[in-house]
Amino acid sequence: MSERSRPRGGWVRLASMGMELTASVVGLAAVGYALDRHFDWTPWGLLTCTMIGLVGGMYNLIREALRASRSDDSGAGGLEDGRDG
Repeated sequence: MSERSRPRGGWVRLASMGMELTASVVGLAAVGYALDRHFDWTPWGLLTCTMIGLVGGMYNLIREALRASRSDDSGAGGLEDGRDG
């Protein structure tokens, strides 16, 4: 198999899950900040949107982690079983 067609390791999936969580929290926090500035709701818009982003990001993280653990039998791209070492 050539370098380009080789399946990517589990670290790529982990990195993308982390980036999705970060993007959802930061993106919705920015929306909340803008709502606070526009409607003078300080700090409720920021807090509410940040919590929505955190819940949504954690939902995606858990869903992807479960999907990765189910694809463990394929060998490539699955997460390890959580044991150190």
